[in-house]
Amino acid sequence: MSKKLFSLKALGLAALLCASAAANADITVYTSEAAFNAAVANRGVDTFDDLPLGALSDTLNRTAGAYSYTASAVDGLWGAGVPGDTWLSTNLRTDSVVFSNFTGHVSAFGGNFFGSDILGDYVPGGDLVLTAADGFTLTYSLNGTTQSSFLGFVSDGDLGSVTLTSGSNSALWPTVNNLVLAVPEPTTYGMFLAGLGFMAVMARRRRG
Repeated sequence: MSKKLFSLKALGLAALLCASAAANADITVYTSEAAFNAAVANRGVDTFDDLPLGALSDTLNRTAGAYSYTASAVDGLWGAGVPGDTWLSTNLRTDSVVFSNFTGHVSAFGGNFFGSDILGDYVPGGDLVLTAADGFTLTYSLNGTTQSSFLGFVSDGDLGSVTLTSGSNSALWPTVNNLVLAVPEPTTYGMFLAGLGFMAVMARRRRG
């Protein structure tokens, strides 16, 4: 088998794998912030430090670097933490924070997730549940959290929403800090586009 033919077959296999991934979007979970950062590019971070402490509206339009998104809670959001280091939480403990309306084809979402009390102060050991949706839905439980507890989702399709909720046995408010939005590493896009190009060439050759 010639090297050229072998290369074409390898590229074709890559194209099929990429096409399959696009048709059946999947989500990978990262509990290591370093591993998450290595898998994504063009990170944008929202620290929430511009938020006032106390009650907020039920919907906030936010930015994280070059990306924009919406954070919402049915009964209102809450600025928790301390002056100069504000976090985003909910007004009612049983409410969820829904992150959605991402721009820029965001397919990676991460941050520090933990629990806070009725005053908005950090409490260790919280149990949280995060659900990411990109056409496929994945739910992950984050237990025994600290302020540095990290969770990230990386999808091979655009993310539609991520929902943050307290665990069923938790008496704490769901809280997020340092929210990260990003896209896949450029090499992923390059392989996908190259694969599509190869498939187009092979289709033309067959018609010829």
